[in-house]
Amino acid sequence: MTAIALDGISKWLGTTLAVAGVTLRVEDGELFFLLGPSGSGKSTLLSLIAGLEPPSAGSVRFDDRDVTALPTERRNAVLCFQSYALWPHKSVRDNVGFGPKIAGLSRDAVDRRVDEMLALVRMTEYAARRPSQLSGGQQQRVALARALAANPACLLLDEPLSNLDAKLRHEMRTEIRRICKSTGVTTIYVTHDQKEALATADRIAVMNQGKVIQVGTPRELYDRPKSAFIAEFIGHTNLMSAQVLSRGPDSVRLATPLGELDANAGDLPETLSDEVAISIRPDRLRVAQNASDAGAPGVNRFRADALESHFLGESSEHHLSANGHALRLVASPALDELPREVELEVAPRDVVVLEEA
Repeated sequence: MTAIALDGISKWLGTTLAVAGVTLRVEDGELFFLLGPSGSGKSTLLSLIAGLEPPSAGSVRFDDRDVTALPTERRNAVLCFQSYALWPHKSVRDNVGFGPKIAGLSRDAVDRRVDEMLALVRMTEYAARRPSQLSGGQQQRVALARALAANPACLLLDEPLSNLDAKLRHEMRTEIRRICKSTGVTTIYVTHDQKEALATADRIAVMNQGKVIQVGTPRELYDRPKSAFIAEFIGHTNLMSAQVLSRGPDSVRLATPLGELDANAGDLPETLSDEVAISIRPDRLRVAQNASDAGAPGVNRFRADALESHFLGESSEHHLSANGHALRLVASPALDELPREVELEVAPRDVVVLEEA
């Protein structure tokens, strides 16, 4: 398998800087996501990794090999498009066998490789069908099998589930992870769907305006965002300004619209501004079980007014106001409608001080 390293990659499209000095490393066998809003540069970056177009600056390395000037076929990078690009006149078996066949494998070797790939994607019984006789999810499986049959150095997926309905997308993201991890092929996956990335990736690079804003595991990005953009883009959050009142070795005391709160200092920089922003995830707020003025030791408590509640089946969403500041709380399992006045609590570890506004 292959590790991929990008060093200062930039790409101008006319007068637009689509990718701006991206440096990152994708480890051997990693399922790595490029996540960002439309126009963030993620698909352009994928094209640069694939070799479909040259960068304006910077380099691309596959392991120790500089492939910056090499075309796609000499990189052995296989790109799966949104449209699947299956040959409509060929059977599933012939579609999957195309790569090994043009690579010069013997007929028996091609047959063995095709059988292996069809079994991997659970499409053996559909081998004789044409693409028009398959569902969208089945076509996606065939496209993956065809890509993997070529034994690529890396697999590049550009919004592979965008043409599927919500239920099928949910099923296929699990299948894609299973398939990619079982083969051990290094995979870079582009999407704008945050839940898809959180549920599937080993690590994620979040992009905006051509730059990589933060790289981390799904849990790191969700639990410890470094900026307001990451906090808002990865899931939902309650954002607010705060003032640093004091700082100890492990905690920070803050004045916020909710009252004074303690936050974990974590790995915050030593030179922290007095004026900061904080993020509190809606699912980290809790309704206090034993309301009291003192509150439980080590837990932040404050009062809020409940405005409206929505039952969502496995969870419930509640909109509140605390000292005039709007809050969103998500409870799982679902809560009944809250009383007019309620006391909320949040652990210091879930009050995240953002390094960037």
